[in-house]
Amino acid sequence: MASSFEVLGQEIGRDRFFLIGGPCVIESEELAFEVATYLKGVCAGLGIPFIFKSSYDKANRTSVQSYRGPGLERGLEILARIRRELRVPVITDVHTPFEAEPAGQVVDILQIPAFLVRQTDLLVAAGRTGRPVNLKKAQFLSAREMGQAIEKVRSTGNDRILLTERGTQFGYNNLVVDMRSIPMMADFGYPVVFDATHSVQLPGAQGTSSGGQRQYVPVLACAAVAAGAHGIFIETHPEPDKALCDGPNSIPLSRTAGLLRRLRSIYNLQKETVETEEHS
Repeated sequence: MASSFEVLGQEIGRDRFFLIGGPCVIESEELAFEVATYLKGVCAGLGIPFIFKSSYDKANRTSVQSYRGPGLERGLEILARIRRELRVPVITDVHTPFEAEPAGQVVDILQIPAFLVRQTDLLVAAGRTGRPVNLKKAQFLSAREMGQAIEKVRSTGNDRILLTERGTQFGYNNLVVDMRSIPMMADFGYPVVFDATHSVQLPGAQGTSSGGQRQYVPVLACAAVAAGAHGIFIETHPEPDKALCDGPNSIPLSRTAGLLRRLRSIYNLQKETVETEEHS
């Protein structure tokens, strides 16, 4: 199994804290570049590997009227330009087997949305591209059940996998995070990411859109890193209240630097403690 892999010159794995971050959806080329440029600078200063994330299409919006993004062709053009001009690896969602190949020709990592992680044809198509695949744990699955999703990707000969925790459905319009899922998924041997953004989402809570509690992103992110998460997934926006998607659970761009400093410190302490215990 691949406990680490390289994307665009950066090592992503279990031995160094890393960030997946960006706006939920590509609202415009200008906004995408603004966020990517800012996060690249922050992460470079902190020595944190950075993967830019944004979606060309949010196919699972609550309402048919909700903004979904610029679409596959235009969205991939923007992501390709960010990758080329800023020299940062990029990750994006794929929703159908058809999308996997064109997206895999542009981005560094393909992401499987949580709702779709049981879709065999999609996982196999993503695996066959040869790109690393980020499997987001479904809101309705246990950590142990992710082993089946892993095997679907591995059946293609692709062993470069990330596993992401994003909360579990708890009644209507609410999610909870069982921090035990982080060490449980780590037992599979792959890097584990904590999605601090969608873990504070309130699905469908606003009727035609989801709500969120962005004030709890820092506490859950810190807890997850302390529990052993190797990387963090954060959606961020210069003005979250004006974001076209997932604004209520996105954190302001200006607050990312302080949070990342805290998370890096917790990660280093946690890693040092584990290594000390293993050698004692």
